[in-house]
Amino acid sequence: MAQAIERSKVPEVTFVFWIIKILATTLGETGGDAVSMSMNLGYAVSSFIFIGIFAVAVIAQIAAKKFYPFLYWLVVIASTTAGTTMADFADRSLGIGYPGGASLLFVLLMASLAAWYWSAGSISVNTVSTPKIETFYWVAILFSQTLGTALGDWMADTNGLGYEGGALVFGAGLALIAAAYFYTSLSRTLLFWAAFILTRPLGATLGDLLDKPLDNGGLAFSRFYASAILAAVIIACVALLPQRAGAHPGKPQPTSI
Repeated sequence: MAQAIERSKVPEVTFVFWIIKILATTLGETGGDAVSMSMNLGYAVSSFIFIGIFAVAVIAQIAAKKFYPFLYWLVVIASTTAGTTMADFADRSLGIGYPGGASLLFVLLMASLAAWYWSAGSISVNTVSTPKIETFYWVAILFSQTLGTALGDWMADTNGLGYEGGALVFGAGLALIAAAYFYTSLSRTLLFWAAFILTRPLGATLGDLLDKPLDNGGLAFSRFYASAILAAVIIACVALLPQRAGAHPGKPQPTSI
């Protein structure tokens, strides 16, 4: 008996995956700030808009019969823009500050992962093969993006590191995770979620570096201009760089002799 290898509706976790993920999280920061700040809609209204876009995109992704790269990354971008405004709402509008916002979002992420594990017995992305598991996956993605935004803002704004320093700290953290992946036997699932969370604050600090005023340590790019450039680069990467659906073991199938 051999196991048939089926294809899921999420991409293989490769170097290309992480490059596009960091670009998408950076776009989420500049795009979220463009709507909430530049358009003066505020964090609550912007969060409502982006959560609505995220919900529509997730429904389309779950309804799809196979992996479509552009649809998948559209959902990721929707989750990261929603994460930007939701984190800002938690940190600033609720009045609980960066520690309170990050702690609240950490609890929500852990609760979503625990519910997924309790229901399926695993939180590995290799198991994302049914609408139920895919729903758990995208809820965890949304909370991880939001937590990452809060961590990025907390590190850059309150610890005196600035945006460049914050990006270096999170980049170093990702380098350590990569080293653990290649040189240790630590759980690949644990390392994936750690890296997924840390790429978000890296993108947040890079996005802030692009669009914040010079006096605040940024480069003062227009949020809309920076977002347009990032979107164009992401489209080019998705169109030109190879991606395929991740594999997961399916039901055992008899082999011919």
